[in-house]
Amino acid sequence: MAQLRVLDEDHARGVAALCEAIVPGSARVGPVVYVDAKLALMPPPVRAAALAAIDRLAPAAASGALARHERTPEFALVRALAIEAFYSDFVAPGHAGPGAWAEIGFEPPRAVDLERDWSYLGIR
Repeated sequence: MAQLRVLDEDHARGVAALCEAIVPGSARVGPVVYVDAKLALMPPPVRAAALAAIDRLAPAAASGALARHERTPEFALVRALAIEAFYSDFVAPGHAGPGAWAEIGFEPPRAVDLERDWSYLGIR
């Protein structure tokens, strides 16, 4: 896995479980790397809220009880990150993919020829 800047090992496991529970099959693209990069760009209070949401929801994802939290602000935040991590067509370095666009058949003209540049997230 790429070097993480914000998530420690426990948070990374929690994010992985949450992403997989919210977007089944997303593990193949390495969403933890994307979420970590987004967290690194957040203002400290927002990052702290996101980490608190991960702390609150990760045990529910691990036990299969995440649905009980679906109407909470914490779930909305984590769901947005998980969906963006997958459906932005991100594939972390070292992950095979394919990205979401290929899976869902999203092929607008010239999009299939795009080389995506994730450097704005600090990912090389």
